[in-house]
Amino acid sequence: VQLVESGGGTVQTGGSLRLSCAAPGFTFDDYAIGWFRQAPGKEREGVACISSSDGSTYYEDFLERRFTISWDNAKNMAYLQMNNLLPEDTATYFCGAIERVLPATFCIARGYGVNYWGKGTPVTVSS
Repeated sequence: VQLVESGGGTVQTGGSLRLSCAAPGFTFDDYAIGWFRQAPGKEREGVACISSSDGSTYYEDFLERRFTISWDNAKNMAYLQMNNLLPEDTATYFCGAIERVLPATFCIARGYGVNYWGKGTPVTVSS
């Protein structure tokens, strides 16, 4: 299964973007879906994760509530609404999915053990 991210781009500081994650032909019954990011020269880090079964969420503390993750059961898609973007948010954002794992566990583990990854979508925030 190949996850497909979209919605990345270049914005100015304070701007917004909405990322989408799709899995054509696949249904996530009991998965944690997560957004991760990796900046050049840095390790991958968790951003936000959500359960496809009950919608519970987990956010990394550094987000300071600027981002919102959501899951659309009907469309089988995950979204990441990013507001008040900062230059330090510049990175490639990846969508990942893992079966039967809590969202917090998935995010804290930075996606370790993931079942499926996307190829990423780049986000650049200019100052």
